[in-house]
Formats: sequence, structure tokens, C-alpha cells
Amino acid sequence: MAHPLLRIINFFVGRNPRVERRRDWRKFIPKPHEAVLLVQADFEMAWAWRWSKRLSNNPDGAKKMAMRERRNIPKILDLCDEFDVPITWATVGHLLLDACKPIGGRIHSEIPRLDPFENEFWKFSGDDWFAHDPGTDLKQDPEWYALDLVRDILGRKTRHEIGCHTFSHIDCRDGVCPPNVMEAELRECQRIANSMKIDLRTFVHPAHTVGNIATLQKEGYVSFRTDEKNTLGYPIYRGKRLWELQSTMELTHRFNWSIDYHVKRNKIIVKRAMKNHSLCLFWFHPSASDVFVEKILPELFGCLKQLGDKILLTTTGSYVDWLNVNTPKND
Repeated sequence: MAHPLLRIINFFVGRNPRVERRRDWRKFIPKPHEAVLLVQADFEMAWAWRWSKRLSNNPDGAKKMAMRERRNIPKILDLCDEFDVPITWATVGHLLLDACKPIGGRIHSEIPRLDPFENEFWKFSGDDWFAHDPGTDLKQDPEWYALDLVRDILGRKTRHEIGCHTFSHIDCRDGVCPPNVMEAELRECQRIANSMKIDLRTFVHPAHTVGNIATLQKEGYVSFRTDEKNTLGYPIYRGKRLWELQSTMELTHRFNWSIDYHVKRNKIIVKRAMKNHSLCLFWFHPSASDVFVEKILPELFGCLKQLGDKILLTTTGSYVDWLNVNTPKND
């Protein structure tokens, strides 16, 4: 990871995020807007942290992160309503449940398990990927179930989108995740979502573990996010109505940067997107710090509201629907 000072230098000289330029930008930016801006939240609760190297595989630490996310989400939704900012909530499918229980002594036995693996963020060396699933309910273990929060998201005046982040926050890379595991995870997500009249079409790979693209196409997803480099650019068509959307930047609170610098940096990126007529995709973790939720996010959302029609601020699914109707493709 780059030194903090180098990150700042790269930002001000225009290397981070890198800027792609196209003369045919209007193929990707609907009239009369100058740019498109998407905000995605990786909604994960304890599922993201149970095999985390950062927390040294500490279940109590995973629960602590989940409860901070629980406290933050209503505050974030209030900001969305105040500033008219829709978010695409990339949601771990298990969070759509308010309860589950073992059947025949095994939890979620219909879903094949991953074998042990290690990546940049996690080390899974156990016997069962679902070992930490309590098999209880929302009241007893609110870190693992979030139907109440999903209902809050869907009940707000701001029209948010529920996307898919797999059922159990798996590593989706080819070679780690066999297609039958990916398929089972996606189908269980869709089964639960269908019962709530939620149409899952936007996908986000957990921890940037991009893979199983053919399975996404097979299951009818229309987009996924990549994060190889921070980019102000344009969607990439991957065939069968599926689009790759490049991340512009993770919204977060870096403790060695001032609040003023965070705010300035975020606003400059939005202005660069408008000047370049490109897509800006911000994403964040709702388990972020209080400073992020209370000091940084409101400033960005206020800036976006002031821009009005200069920028199209929408959900991922709505934008990709427009792409699939208006942008030429060669399948």
C-alpha cells in the first residue's frame, strides 16, 4: 500500500483515481447530465469479519463490527432522505433472514461448502464455512440477521436498491469457489429475495474476489464491480447484458487525514467526473467510524444535492437498465 503522502501526491496530480477519456462519452452518460454517480454500500454485518486476518479470527470482534453497522445504518438512511441520495446496498443474503436453524444437525445444508483457503483479507482453515452461523434468530443474535434493517431500507422515501453480496460472504475467485458453490449461494439469495418481492440484479464480489463471471451471466445479473485501480471511467460490457463497473474510490475515514481533507478530496473527485463526463462509483462499508458517518458523508451528500441535474445520481440497477437499452453492444 502506498505511503499516505504519496497517495495525496498521486491524487493531486491526477493519477488516483486514474481518468479514462472517451470522445463517445454520451453513450454512457444520459442527457442532460454531465456525469453519472453511483453509491454502493457493502452490507455485511458479522459475515465479513468472522475469518478476518485483521481481527485474528475473533468472533467477538466480528460481532462488535456488526453492531457498529447496526447503529450506523439508520443514520445513513436519514442522510439519504435528507439529501436525496439513493444507495445500492450490496447485501449478504443471510441478512435477509430473521431466523434460521440446523436441519439434521447441519446449518444451510443445501449450500455446498468452500474448502480451506487464504486471501489478502481472510484465512479460512476450519472444517465448515458456516461454523459461526448461530442458527438462532434476530432477537438472540442481531449480528447475523438483519431483516429489520432491510425493511428499513426498503421503507424509506428514498428509492434504494438491494443488491447481492453472495449468501455468506464467500471468496468468489475461480479456483477457490467452484461454480456449483457460487450457483447455490446466488440461488439461495434469490429464493429469499423473491419471497420479499426483491429482484436481485446488481452483484458485488466480497473483498474484490472477482470470479465466476459465467455464473453471474447465467443467473441473470446485470453488473458487478471491480477494484483493480481507482478509476473515473466507463462501464465495460461483458456480454449477456452484464456490465463491469470500475470502482472510483472507497469512501472511508483514514485516521491520518483530516476531516477537511476527506471532504475536499471527495468533492474534487465529483468535479473531475463532471469535467471528464464519466462514471463515478463510490463505495463504502456501513461499519465505518462515527466520524465518517457524522462528519464526512453529510458533506459529500450535501455537495451532490447542490449539483442537481448536472449529475445523474441513481441506483446501479437503474443505470444499467439505461445502458442495456441505449448503449450499442455486440454479443
